[in-house]
Amino acid sequence: MTATFTLPRDCTFSPSDWEALAPFWYPVAFAHDVTDKPVGVRLLDERLVLYRAGDGGVMAAKDLCLHRGAPLSMGWVEDGELVCAYHGVRYTQDGQCVCIPAAPDAAIPKRLRLTTYPVREQYGLIWVRLVDNGPVPFPEFDAWDDPDYIQIIPDSVYLDAAAGRQIEGFLDVSHFAFVHKDSFGERDNPEVPDYPITFTEGGFTADYVSSVSNLPHGYKHLSPPGFQWRRLFQAWLPFTVKLSVTFPNGMLHILNAASPISARKTRVFSPLCRNFDKDAPLEETLAFNHQVFGEDKEIVEELWPEDLPINLADEVHIAGDKSSITYRKLLAKLGLGRSFTS
Repeated sequence: MTATFTLPRDCTFSPSDWEALAPFWYPVAFAHDVTDKPVGVRLLDERLVLYRAGDGGVMAAKDLCLHRGAPLSMGWVEDGELVCAYHGVRYTQDGQCVCIPAAPDAAIPKRLRLTTYPVREQYGLIWVRLVDNGPVPFPEFDAWDDPDYIQIIPDSVYLDAAAGRQIEGFLDVSHFAFVHKDSFGERDNPEVPDYPITFTEGGFTADYVSSVSNLPHGYKHLSPPGFQWRRLFQAWLPFTVKLSVTFPNGMLHILNAASPISARKTRVFSPLCRNFDKDAPLEETLAFNHQVFGEDKEIVEELWPEDLPINLADEVHIAGDKSSITYRKLLAKLGLGRSFTS
């Protein structure tokens, strides 16, 4: 990495792991939650402030006024400028300080400016990267903008767990019959058929076909006899996976994006869209999504070790683990350590 960087204070990542993770895009907020009222979030232990400037565009900056250390998320936006709540220092959209009310005629110190970060607003989310050292693959979710689909934004899920553990659990197909036995899993159908892995520019895909229905219990009868359910997982390193499920009457796409607040705290965003049941009430869909992610949360938060072991010799693997084995190998190629969240 050629870009310079400074680790956040009290960083929970090793310097090399933080450096490897910082160039990628992560969602940090819902787009509808970012207005002209600044909001504070965290990413990779870095405190950020998000707000909409005068042109409606989203700004992301370090949540720190260098004058006396006030969180800029306590301030407000006035005439398109971010105002610090402590002494009224004002910053423009390009990060420059343009006003110090206590000394209006004095020269403004050059160091008194915002540390800003690249930001994108896509799929109903605000995405940020902390180090810009060149292009990196951005997750693709084309169906989100397809007029034939309806867009649904469930609440985010907070986990006391590493982002890598959550992603590996989302990719895992052999836990359906057990972890999800109360939602859609089938205890009498635990076998995992073989599935192919294909490498991509941003990560890999896993094309999994089985007879396990994705319908909730109580609706299984709606699946035609012998129907084969295709679940296509597309992973973008390090912490985003799109799952495309072929239903009997259409397609469902879920973007599982795990945002690492710290090494062992994660916020998961999961916007989804479908081209069937478009007039059906959303309450059941949201409740089912909440149940499934809750079942995963319960087990993922208890996994030991808390770190995701990158060294394949640290755990025992079975045939159904092709996705997680591939995932761990690719994380190692990024330069992450043996247990990258330690």
